[in-house]
Amino acid sequence: MSLNQRRRSAFHCGGSREGSDIVNDTVTSTDPSQARSALGRNLTHGLLDAIGRAIVVGHYDGKGFPVEAELTRQHGVSRSVTREAVKMLTAKGLLSARPRQGTIIQPPAMWNLFDPDVLRWLLERKFSIELLRQFNQLRVAIEPEAAALAATGASPAETDAIGAGLARMVAAEAGDDDPLDADIAFHVAVLEASGNAFYKQFRDMVATALRTSIHFTNRIKGRSASIEDHRAVFDAIAAHDSAAARTAMHRIIGDVLDLIEQSAPLGEAAPTGLFGADPDGHRHG
Repeated sequence: MSLNQRRRSAFHCGGSREGSDIVNDTVTSTDPSQARSALGRNLTHGLLDAIGRAIVVGHYDGKGFPVEAELTRQHGVSRSVTREAVKMLTAKGLLSARPRQGTIIQPPAMWNLFDPDVLRWLLERKFSIELLRQFNQLRVAIEPEAAALAATGASPAETDAIGAGLARMVAAEAGDDDPLDADIAFHVAVLEASGNAFYKQFRDMVATALRTSIHFTNRIKGRSASIEDHRAVFDAIAAHDSAAARTAMHRIIGDVLDLIEQSAPLGEAAPTGLFGADPDGHRHG
């Protein structure tokens, strides 16, 4: 199985396989040619993914971040590939270059959670009910308003795209489509139809995190998402009823938040820092 296939397998399992298992294939290999092969055809993005995941799962905790020459040797790539990957990780908030200190790992609070790669690495790291809770708290502040905007300004093509997402969900119920992909297509189509450039920017993040969120809620409910609840959103948008669209979408995400609260252990205290990490970046067991 290729590295990309292992990434998809771990991710579609809703975080059941920790990212540290995959990190071992790339970061801890002592054979540079083997490490290079594990990066895939695009060496820069393969190295970005390997190092980014290693940072998030805590591979470098207590060790310090390797210098450029060491990263280049470990992964069997050129210095230009290493520099580009490090530059991309810096843009994502995971690394910082400081005078006389070199490149250091930033505290988790500095990581860009709106970056789909960072969010994916966090979700792969270890299943976190707190991460799902906070993600859906963000959704409930955005998606109902996006649905209301879509009801007032969506073009016929955008409304059709939402309807197509709903049709895929119906087909998935009959086993003719993937339930996860269909559900994501519906929610992304609503964001696209909002006409708001800022809401549209959430589509990649929403699609990334929904893969874990939907898997989790479907497992708890023992079934896929409610077709009728999603149909209510589509019908309201098609009827240009912004209030009804807002209420219907709020109901969908509100039900998810209720499931999350019910599944959390009674009396569980919210972790400090970023989803179970102290402010200095040390993760709780």
